[in-house]
Amino acid sequence: MNVKREISLCSMKSGQTGRVIDISGGHRMVDRLNMLDIRPGKKIKKISSMFLRGPITLQVDGAQVAIGYRMASRIIVQVE
Repeated sequence: MNVKREISLCSMKSGQTGRVIDISGGHRMVDRLNMLDIRPGKKIKKISSMFLRGPITLQVDGAQVAIGYRMASRIIVQVE
């Protein structure tokens, strides 16, 4: 049985992959993430995160991107 669950990007473990389901933020944040190619439906992989709410590194379409903890906490991902 393959159960998929929805969690925030911050809650993902390093090495996990998932698909972006929703972004709960204002238009500015959504626009910024769109420029980084992070949008609903996009497959991402969490590479690493820093201790105590530091930046989170993820892979999107073969490129590595770092975003802040607060921004990552507003990205909802369906973990595979």
